[in-house]
Amino acid sequence: MQVLDTTIVNVALPYVQGSLAVSQDMVVWVLTSYIAAAAVLTPATGFLSSLWGRKHVYLLAIGGFTIASILCGASQSIVEIVLFRVLQGVFGAALVPLSQATMLDIYPEERHGEAMAIWGTGIMVGPIIGPTLGGYLTDLYSWRWVFYVNVPIGVLAAVLIWIFVPRQDKEEKRSFDGIGFGFFCIAIFGLQVMLDRGETKDWLAHPEIKTELGIAIFGFYCYIAHALTTKKQAFIDLRLFRDRNLMLAVASMFVVGLILYATLALLPPFLHEFMDYPVATAGLVLAPRGVGTFIAMLLVGRLVNRIDPRLLVFSGFCLSALSLWMMRWFNLEMGMIHVIQSGLVQGIGLGLLFVPLSTMAFQTLDPHLRTDGSSLFTLLRNIGGSFGISIVQSVLTRRTQMHHQVLGEQINPYNPFMHPGLLPPVWNPLTPRGAAALNAELTRQAGMFAYVDTFFLMMCLTIAAAFLAFSFDKPKGSAHDASLSVME
Repeated sequence: MQVLDTTIVNVALPYVQGSLAVSQDMVVWVLTSYIAAAAVLTPATGFLSSLWGRKHVYLLAIGGFTIASILCGASQSIVEIVLFRVLQGVFGAALVPLSQATMLDIYPEERHGEAMAIWGTGIMVGPIIGPTLGGYLTDLYSWRWVFYVNVPIGVLAAVLIWIFVPRQDKEEKRSFDGIGFGFFCIAIFGLQVMLDRGETKDWLAHPEIKTELGIAIFGFYCYIAHALTTKKQAFIDLRLFRDRNLMLAVASMFVVGLILYATLALLPPFLHEFMDYPVATAGLVLAPRGVGTFIAMLLVGRLVNRIDPRLLVFSGFCLSALSLWMMRWFNLEMGMIHVIQSGLVQGIGLGLLFVPLSTMAFQTLDPHLRTDGSSLFTLLRNIGGSFGISIVQSVLTRRTQMHHQVLGEQINPYNPFMHPGLLPPVWNPLTPRGAAALNAELTRQAGMFAYVDTFFLMMCLTIAAAFLAFSFDKPKGSAHDASLSVME
């Protein structure tokens, strides 16, 4: 539910905008408010768990998230829906780290790979099927059902958690670092708003973006200074940063979030605007990505204890890079099969990544720090997604402008191919209607080139991240000896 709600609203935004009669700038806050609230509150999960017990916090989070979903669906104004999305993000922040920490505790260490495969299926497939499910519900019923769909699942989950999840109240007690929390909120808020509004405000050319960047830098600087000097335990436990595997996994997960959310931000509008696919059709074409992830995660849960997980991580990044290389060959005349094939390959690649990263991240971490470690793990994936969406939108806009200018230079009376007799009548540059039609096609072609450039940039980032796999500590046990000798 929690990760699904980061993407399920995307396709419904135009309908929300029309229903509530708000501007494009305002409706974006329906997404931003949820992501920012979840990002800020995620690291607080460890403290709340130590204070009230993991099971109680888990039930509170599930119940609050479900009620907030009902309120979002019933909203009658933009102020109401943004307020309730913040509430949804506040309660939803704890769901991912608590569920991961619970899975790690109830499974023995030798079965952590299997546990992370089961758990990770929801984490990775959720955002992938979000646009598909959101498009279907919006098209068939109403945009309000992208929120109401959480209600039956939330009620069932709360009942099952109450019955089956064991109580675990014996976590390390600690005081709340209110000052650190405040600085952290300022930093995340400034960063998130800057990333969301940077493209519409031309980034650092606008005073607002400079101010938001300054707020983010100020917040992070004050938090680091406070964490290093306080006598209390810092809001984010600094012991986490001493664990090499966790830090490498967090960096890798940042890239995974960037690839996943950036791709999901690019493809639905591309299929809708450039390929003329209806919303429901675009969702179905993107669905094989989720199928690939689901299959890969079922397999990798069994492989992670037999094959060096570092090899699995490297293979996952390589397959993700291959899928982006396949997307480089997208064109305006291609069929659905090209989108399906590249999505399936990317889904398999992402599926291979998540389980070994989760397993290695917590392999050397003190069990008392698992909730905090899982919070940091989740936080960086979300921030990576925010960075990814902002980067690709900015690159897409600028490359479209550049290609439009380059292609536009060819439209001149000295180009023999631009003679009215050689062009279709609809593109006759000597008539106002023909000139407008020609410019529209020029923009369409420039946009296609820009998408290809953006896929290439993401491919390069993915290839660079693949080599992080070889920096992880050697896995424990002898099950990996054969694969280790091949790799080393």
